[in-house]
Amino acid sequence: MEDKSILLNNNIKMRYLESIQGNRVTNKHVLFIHGLGSSADRWLDIPDALSMYYHTIAIDLIGFGGSDKPTDINYTIEKFSEFILEFIEKIGISGDDKKITLVGHSLGGYIAVEFAIRNMALIEKLVLLDSSGFLKEPTPLLEQYLNAANYPTYDNVRSVFEQLVSQPWKVLPVVVNTFITWISSPGAKYPFLSAYQNSTTTQIDLSRLKSIQDIPTLIIWGRNDNLIPIEHSKPFKQVFKNYKLKMIEDAGHAPFIEKPAIICELLHSFLSEKN
Repeated sequence: MEDKSILLNNNIKMRYLESIQGNRVTNKHVLFIHGLGSSADRWLDIPDALSMYYHTIAIDLIGFGGSDKPTDINYTIEKFSEFILEFIEKIGISGDDKKITLVGHSLGGYIAVEFAIRNMALIEKLVLLDSSGFLKEPTPLLEQYLNAANYPTYDNVRSVFEQLVSQPWKVLPVVVNTFITWISSPGAKYPFLSAYQNSTTTQIDLSRLKSIQDIPTLIIWGRNDNLIPIEHSKPFKQVFKNYKLKMIEDAGHAPFIEKPAIICELLHSFLSEKN
């Protein structure tokens, strides 16, 4: 994957990873959208592996990772959606003959749904992994996550991360330290708090969700997700008409980290299916 960046309006920099292996021409575009407090790098080698068949892009949302972190905006789901639309227009994906598949995790799933509702003509397929969007209030683990972001000691962060996976031993010290370094960097806490507040106190309007009910959708959930438990998938299942649900055993909130080979195969199988 090539590490790139692009300037959006108002000179806001968005960092992203991009790959088309062998510089092949493809009309299959796949955009990965990470979750709260994460970055493009957390998708590991999955986007790169899939770039054998598709044009893959993993972004750092504005406010996260290596993207700019302006403190004069409200990090709403709608604002993230606007940034993504501007991004794909800048890199030349949008257009009458160009569609894109969105792969969104957690907060990224909520953003992907909002983007699809607003720009249905641009969407080919949706993949939602342990998606938020129907939280009426923060879950207890989300509250612990916020506390760890506000007070990023090693013990605080590790305690949360151990609850995000199926087995605590899977949490490596480097992952904990990387998060502490990022959240302690200048300007990082404000976007985290703003996005947290907006995503945990708002819900997807079911009447709006129905407008995209026919989009082919793959819903993936870790069986042991303690951050956004599996019951939060029910509204998606009630509304979407053309969906598949895959439960990932022995995995928590980010099954693509614990079971990358399984997730990569699920994605490739789903993306290769004819609509």
